[in-house]
Amino acid sequence: MLLPGNRFPDIRLPVSAGKAIALPRDVAGFWAYVLFYRGGW
Repeated sequence: MLLPGNRFPDIRLPVSAGKAIALPRDVAGFWAYVLFYRGGW
């Protein structure tokens, strides 16, 4: 769990069309919400 003031860890996530997004680098300077969906139960 991240607490206020903690740094978001550097991660790379695959997105559509075979591309990837690097967090937090690709959203630096912007507000961003990250939602992880586990899938169906």
